[in-house]
Amino acid sequence: MSMAKSSSNSSNIILAAVLLFFGNVFLGAQASNVHYYDFVLREINVTRNCTTNTILVVNDSLPGPTIRARKGDLMYVKVHNQGLYGVTLHWHGVKQPRNPWSDGPEYITQCAIPPGTNFTYEWTRSTVYGAIVILPSEGSNFPFTTPDGEHLIMLGSWFNEGISLNKALEMELSAGSYNVPRATVYMINGQYGDFVPCSNETTSHFSVDYDKTYLFRIVNAAVGSQMFVSIADHNMTLVGMDGAYTKPIVVSYLMIESGQTMDVLVTANQSPGRYYLAAQEFSTEDIDFTNFVHEVATAIIQYKGNFSLTSPPSYPNDTLPLYHDYSAAASFIQQLRSLASEEHPVDVPRNVTTRMFITVSANHVACPDDSCYLGDYKVAEALNNISWEDRSVDVLQAYYRNISGVYTMDFPDLPPVMYNFTGDDLSTMVFQGTNLLDQSEYHPMHMHGYSFYVIGVGLGNFDNETDPQMYNLVDPPKVNTFGVPKRGWAAIRFRANNPGVWYWHCHNNRHMSWGMSTAFIVKDGDTEETSMRPPPSYMPPCIASKDKPYGEIDRTLKSDI
Repeated sequence: MSMAKSSSNSSNIILAAVLLFFGNVFLGAQASNVHYYDFVLREINVTRNCTTNTILVVNDSLPGPTIRARKGDLMYVKVHNQGLYGVTLHWHGVKQPRNPWSDGPEYITQCAIPPGTNFTYEWTRSTVYGAIVILPSEGSNFPFTTPDGEHLIMLGSWFNEGISLNKALEMELSAGSYNVPRATVYMINGQYGDFVPCSNETTSHFSVDYDKTYLFRIVNAAVGSQMFVSIADHNMTLVGMDGAYTKPIVVSYLMIESGQTMDVLVTANQSPGRYYLAAQEFSTEDIDFTNFVHEVATAIIQYKGNFSLTSPPSYPNDTLPLYHDYSAAASFIQQLRSLASEEHPVDVPRNVTTRMFITVSANHVACPDDSCYLGDYKVAEALNNISWEDRSVDVLQAYYRNISGVYTMDFPDLPPVMYNFTGDDLSTMVFQGTNLLDQSEYHPMHMHGYSFYVIGVGLGNFDNETDPQMYNLVDPPKVNTFGVPKRGWAAIRFRANNPGVWYWHCHNNRHMSWGMSTAFIVKDGDTEETSMRPPPSYMPPCIASKDKPYGEIDRTLKSDI
């Protein structure tokens, strides 16, 4: 495995105009069906919170369409870009065996799909988001009692900038400012819920029968925000996360990372009535940095039958943690375990051949001119003091075609300087959080092309002598996104057996924009089956930046949704 990186101390550009976040549940054995989808991307008017904004959506819906398939099915998704900007789609959580060409992150595996053109993604198994639900193969069952029904919960974020988001982001990044756009409110299945103005008429509802058990598939597509989720007067049994089964745990709330998926069983065993499902942002920033709206997104779980609707739904006052409740998040994380059964074993690598120690941090870099927000410096986020900078050619193409000058291969295995990473007086593969610039914060790290085992999590500075003694090599959670705790560390292991170029980044959109990302290259094996597939006959050309409109496009916007 080799790491690809940009030059250090560089400016940073957001990964992609649009990311598509998908929750998947890999269950069962192989199947052989082929599915074809057409995704049409265009700007439409959407009214929320008493205001109308123009945003980019898929097939005129918010959230976008749901893809349902069985494990092993072959998927073709033809993306028609009718929007103003170049676009790429990333299929979050889909491993793309030997096929990084369809992974999607811009400047990593492809360049943007220009407006007025299309590109077809092939794979097995912002405002644009939807869900992939992968069902058990024929003849296979869940490792738990089959639920009586199913509901899909999509958590999303809303930016007041609308179609001007790209320009606002570009302006703040070029000035090196802390004030990049951030979500102003959160949504459940595209709706705010009862506690946001002009929203209670459209609150999402989920019907249940008394004494029936339902599988709730929850996808956190809110870019850059961890979320607490709770249902009034109802416990949840966590049974799956990021496409892998977990040991069942009964909880009164969830803490779900940005980009993460969770599957929970909920039994409708309370008095027939209405109950709020509520989602609250979990913020780990210092209080000085949390001057933003803390609205709670809500949906309503409604029992079928005859009962009075005059009283409001019950609210999870006692179980939904406050937005800054770090101990609640840590308590939830400590319970996570893989199922690790005979039918669903774990495969934690024991013979470690490459070890890395990576700091995730905020810092200042020199400003190239006098236009920066901080004068001589601008803000940047980094991995081992390396801040990502997008190039004019994507890394995958440069690697495959031996194009020089696009990336280097000297990403450090250790931080360039060792210091007290978690102190307050700051001027295997382990991610170490830092407190540089008083910006210690939770970092949900997402790995493309792989899932990985989280074998250890702790607070403070990682101790290479004592902390490995506490590693869980028996049933650690298997995920594709996992948070590095505030002023803490997380140790992961994975086997580098998927050749290609794969993006690795913090899933917080602000941190990703500031450069907290890199790419790692997994070289081909000795056989065709262990080597990267050749590129498709057509890849979008690298002709323009995604942050610049391709010219005015005449259109009549669809009516509000």
